Amino acid sequence: MTAAADTGQSTLPAEPDGWDPVEDDRTAEVRRLLRAKRRAHRRQRNRDLAVLVYALVLMAVGYGGGYTYHFLRQVRIGADHGGLGQDIQHALPAAFTLLTLAAGLLAARDARWRGPVVVPGPTVGWLLAQPVRRAAVLRPWLWLSAGLSVLAALLPAAALVALLRATRLAGSGEAALAVLPAAVCLPLLAVALAMAVESRPGWAERVGRWTPLAVALLGLLAVQGWLAVTGRRSGVLERVELWSGPWGWAAQPVLRATGERAAGWPAAIAALLLTTAAAMVAAHRAVPRLSHAQLRRRAATVSVVRAGLWTMEPRTAGLAISEAAGGTVRRQVRLRPPRGRRTVVLWRDTLALLRTPGRLGRAAVWAACASAAAGGAGSAGGQGGVILLVLALALGYAAVSALAEPARLETDDLRRSAWSPLRLRTLMRWHTVLPAALGTLLALLAAVPWALAGRPQALLLMPLCAPPLAAAAVVGACRGPVRTELLFTGIATPAGDPGPALFVLWYLAAPLISIGSLAFALHGAPAGTVDAVTAGRVLAAAAALTGGLLLRAARGADRLVGRGR
Repeated sequence: MTAAADTGQSTLPAEPDGWDPVEDDRTAEVRRLLRAKRRAHRRQRNRDLAVLVYALVLMAVGYGGGYTYHFLRQVRIGADHGGLGQDIQHALPAAFTLLTLAAGLLAARDARWRGPVVVPGPTVGWLLAQPVRRAAVLRPWLWLSAGLSVLAALLPAAALVALLRATRLAGSGEAALAVLPAAVCLPLLAVALAMAVESRPGWAERVGRWTPLAVALLGLLAVQGWLAVTGRRSGVLERVELWSGPWGWAAQPVLRATGERAAGWPAAIAALLLTTAAAMVAAHRAVPRLSHAQLRRRAATVSVVRAGLWTMEPRTAGLAISEAAGGTVRRQVRLRPPRGRRTVVLWRDTLALLRTPGRLGRAAVWAACASAAAGGAGSAGGQGGVILLVLALALGYAAVSALAEPARLETDDLRRSAWSPLRLRTLMRWHTVLPAALGTLLALLAAVPWALAGRPQALLLMPLCAPPLAAAAVVGACRGPVRTELLFTGIATPAGDPGPALFVLWYLAAPLISIGSLAFALHGAPAGTVDAVTAGRVLAAAAALTGGLLLRAARGADRLVGRGR
């Protein structure tokens, strides 16, 4: 390879020095050899893939067939969907902009550690070391990623078509033709953006730096969509969205199909197609810029992530992704050390949080989502209200769990706790203080809008949920090694082996207990006034859960110490 490729730079030429691209090119011979050698492996892989697809189709038909039949029957008889169709019309500009930017953000962040061109380790270690054209080897992976992204986008596109048909906004054929440009072009644009990030090392750092602003923009778009549904639309803002980029160009034919005014939709489709073609051409040309060292690092990261997922160790996979993406942004912050030895743990946790503000930002985003779901639970009532309540508690757990990273770091490697004279079980209790306190504060802030909207009980109920959720996060940190033996119990039931269900129950025991108990205690409280009995019930449930989960965390810490000896 070239010296530039060995040092990880992305300069051209891409072909190795010392061989002539015309006389010594062995790309065709090497690819024929690999096809012959891999023929048996590909046959077995295709069989395995066919079995997997068959199982997925069987599950989809068995578990989703009844719901699909009921939905289609309601469509055929013309069920009354109320004002849902009008709400969809009003929210389309903001929704398309939000979904497009979210897809672009996810693709850009994925390109920080993987990207659309990621090749297996043997290809990097052996094939690219041969006298072959790098572009001929790497470009098929780009187009494979592009094709898979389009296939993945067809499912939500089909759901949107069915929704437009069910609400009688458009016929099936008209809706399908209107959604098709978005379903094809927007995923390809996301792949092109990911290719730009992958081929330019400096862009990865910019993506990490601009992510908080992008998340804030997504939140504003969600608020705009909600305001549009409630009848407070902004015509100027919607016109800007419809003509400012691919997100609006893709929405215009859908708006026209639903009866909204979109006079310039042919020009919008033409601009979308031309932009997509130009972006994919640029991505195609950028493939040879990928260096050998960069491809080797990404292949190793993907192998670690895949191994972590196959062994049911998602934290291992997450740490590998974080390290490959450049780690967490750290800031130099100093705090005066405390005098008491017990408050040292709280001081270290606070200092770590101030030095990694991204964790606090993630917690704030999850808390805002939990607040929105909780407000919906209070408005919906019935079965929908229960589902939204459980969703709100799950999002609240995600917010508090983002603040409990020091506890997970302590249990990842017990040698990290050697600095403290305290026992590990005591350390775990102290690691619960900061997530519980900040979680309570975030919940209180998230409850203010609902209190101003006439639901003052949110100021009491939402903060009470933070301490038990924080204790559940610490219990998860003390879980210990993954018990993969639970996956295969050998017990035959009409639904199959219960091993996977048992494993999920073991792995998520603490959050399931806390979320289920809090949902039972809060059921009916968000929608109505809170009397002393209801407040006492929720307070007692939160206190009992917190105490029981802390006891469970202490026992888990003792087991970890005993296993490490």
